[in-house]
Amino acid sequence: MKKVLIVASVVSFIEWFNKENVVFLKDEMNCDVHIACNFDYMNDTDIDRTQAYISELKAKGIVLHNIEFARSPLSSKNIKAYKELRSIINNNSFDLIHCHTPTASMLTRIAARKARKKGSTVMYSCHGFHFHNAAPKKNWLIYYPIEKFLSRFCDFIVTINKEDFNRAKTFHCKNVRYIPSVGVDIKAIQKLKIDKVAKKESIGIPADKTLIISAGELIPRKNHEVIIRALGKIKREDIYYAIAGKGPLKDELIALAKELGVSERVMFLGFRTDVFELYHAADISAFPSKIEGLGLAGVEAMAAGVPLVSSNVHGILDYVIDGQTGYAVDPDDVDGFAEAIQKLADNSELREQMKQKCFDAVAPFELSNALNVMWEIYKEVLVK
Repeated sequence: MKKVLIVASVVSFIEWFNKENVVFLKDEMNCDVHIACNFDYMNDTDIDRTQAYISELKAKGIVLHNIEFARSPLSSKNIKAYKELRSIINNNSFDLIHCHTPTASMLTRIAARKARKKGSTVMYSCHGFHFHNAAPKKNWLIYYPIEKFLSRFCDFIVTINKEDFNRAKTFHCKNVRYIPSVGVDIKAIQKLKIDKVAKKESIGIPADKTLIISAGELIPRKNHEVIIRALGKIKREDIYYAIAGKGPLKDELIALAKELGVSERVMFLGFRTDVFELYHAADISAFPSKIEGLGLAGVEAMAAGVPLVSSNVHGILDYVIDGQTGYAVDPDDVDGFAEAIQKLADNSELREQMKQKCFDAVAPFELSNALNVMWEIYKEVLVK
């Protein structure tokens, strides 16, 4: 029986982006699967659902290691996290160590140096480098040399967008692979039928008003602020903005909406389990992130046929086609977002024309495509 360790910062990452991979490794490849992450942090998820998922993992015989990773690589908490992770790795003979998320992956690659010498394969899935063509210079000065150096300590780098793939090929790691994101169940989203009027009204939005939807954690990287500021520029009573997600910036964003006089048209929905239905109820989707490895929320919205107003950063540009599937602008361009929103809000025919182009653009990111590519990499490493 092969032994596999999956590492990520928090349990929600495993639940959202690795659930199928855990099942494949356990049931299809008959591996002894271990997961190391922070199982206590649930500020970004539905607590009951995630606790139920943890119970499912335990019932399947998955070994869980609770490590309190901090998001910031400079946090002193990561000293303890590193020592705990190194102990777990050194006290087990893992055939594969697969790490995700920036800080956890940095610590894992350093902690696994001894294990690699004994035959463990270390795989790093990059869900978006912090340095990219549109990134500020400081990101390149800080993160690029760290990632390039740490690439010496892994055997595989898996990327989910093409810009990162081409960049990683210049690093020290011999095996660099591309997968079409972690996958979205596009067919299921497209088949979903809802009462659009009723859904809008259920979240307090009049049926005849234009609804913009965003889904994502309320953190600086997701950049919800720029859409609120764009609404402040537009000053139109017929456009509403709903955000599905939790996070530390909620109070700040509420205050900003109030300051700009749009608080009655900005809805904070909290964590939702009906996001796909919300996409179908929306007229426009907003995805203004400052950094995205790919951005599943954008793919999901387009899978529902909803045109996107998005930032023009690396991963998003793998599926957004400016002027065809919506509009892509600089993440700090308030005027650009305001103009894009008004173009789509004022032209229902344009939105309908973009619908099929949205479907075509996201087709490669179907869940089965991404999973099959990832599983072939697993087989390459574990079937010897």
